[in-house]
Amino acid sequence: MNIPNTLTLFRIVLIPVLVVLFYLPAAHTYFLTAAVFAVAAVTDWLDGYLARKLGQSTALGAFLDPVADKLMVAVALALLIERYDASWFTIPAIIIIGREIVISALREWMAELGKRTSVAVSYLGKVKTAMQMIAIFGLLLVPPEHKGYLYYANIVFLYTAALLTLWSMLIYLHAAWPDLRDTAGD
Repeated sequence: MNIPNTLTLFRIVLIPVLVVLFYLPAAHTYFLTAAVFAVAAVTDWLDGYLARKLGQSTALGAFLDPVADKLMVAVALALLIERYDASWFTIPAIIIIGREIVISALREWMAELGKRTSVAVSYLGKVKTAMQMIAIFGLLLVPPEHKGYLYYANIVFLYTAALLTLWSMLIYLHAAWPDLRDTAGD
């Protein structure tokens, strides 16, 4: 066990904490859930940085890190779907969650072919992740009944994240298309 892997496991432990706080009937739950999500987002960046800086990259970390990220995002979006209970929110949330499932499966399949690098994380993927984190943080922080500047900014961030999600998925699928096409005839 090393520091980056410990941070990744900590992020996984934060998921049930986020859920409990989300449903807690207390005055500061919006702030608390947003704070927990922010800590998870920071540890996501920090564990990768430390793994590279300290030379502590491991197979366990390479497996757990994306799992922790996708679980945290999917759980937070599922909670927010319940909070907002509207198609205008559910559609971009489903796009984000669906893309994560598709790209995870694509990466697994490409790894089996020995071509995982053709669907490696890109700069656009990092921007997409940052936009998702900002959107989810803001949506957890601001109650839906407070329809001010921050509320609408968070909606713009969510839709921007969904568009970047689709764009990055198309790029990954395009990169993998020759292999997808070649194996379709098998």
